[in-house]
Amino acid sequence: MGENIETTQYLTFVLDDEVFAVDVGRVREILEITSITKVPQTPDFMRGVINLRGSVVPVIDLHLKFGMAEVEQTVNTCIIVVEVMMDGENVILGTLADSVQEVIEMDPAQIEAAPHIGTQLNTDFISGMGKHDSRFVMILDIDKVFTSGELAAVQGQA
Repeated sequence: MGENIETTQYLTFVLDDEVFAVDVGRVREILEITSITKVPQTPDFMRGVINLRGSVVPVIDLHLKFGMAEVEQTVNTCIIVVEVMMDGENVILGTLADSVQEVIEMDPAQIEAAPHIGTQLNTDFISGMGKHDSRFVMILDIDKVFTSGELAAVQGQA
């Protein structure tokens, strides 16, 4: 069979026609869009909170977080519930996505370093660019998408 290459499974999702991916190990569940309770005095990208089986989960709009235009919700809009590590603690967050695509496997050979040009994004939270079906997929380092200050603001409201 050849060498045992470490492949990682990623959940791919779409934001504004760009394909992003997050390590499946960090994804708790995918929810249909539900009513989000707006929380006053939180950053724009904080859409509010949802009740997930009795727990209050903050919902983040990655469009706004990444400096993209806010988009209208459609029947495909969903909330990807992810687990992030923040200051040694697990934090559960919901992230809005235009649609979820599929789970793909990529090995390190398919992943290049994140580019530092050609994008207006702060690329610290992009751990690499994967190639899948001749399209580039931006792989998120979900722990670096949010700063601890941002999450503290979010958690303080919950």
